[in-house]
Amino acid sequence: MKEQTACTEFSPHEDIIAGLQLKIPGNEVFFKSAAFFKALSDPTRTKIIWALDQHELCVCDLAGLLCMTPSAVSHQLSGLRKDNMVKSRKSGKEVFYSLADDPIRQMLELGMKHLKK
Repeated sequence: MKEQTACTEFSPHEDIIAGLQLKIPGNEVFFKSAAFFKALSDPTRTKIIWALDQHELCVCDLAGLLCMTPSAVSHQLSGLRKDNMVKSRKSGKEVFYSLADDPIRQMLELGMKHLKK
């Protein structure tokens, strides 16, 4: 038996629609959300986010860990900074990177937890 995936007749539930229309965020929220997930859709960026979830690191540390050139790591970090996913702090001549906030950490950890099922 084939599962039905669409309404058999068009009769929207107006009360549900009206309630959701009061709650729906503005387009800017959806654009920012899409940009966030787009950034995480790149495996290299996801590895960087994972590494920074473990420990604050400099470009050279990340390059060594991920077997990449420091230039390539810097390029990826630049995009992640632009998307407000990582932050930096300077210590002498070194720049250390960490996750920008806990929601980024939580999203990564939830995604990883979901994939381990």
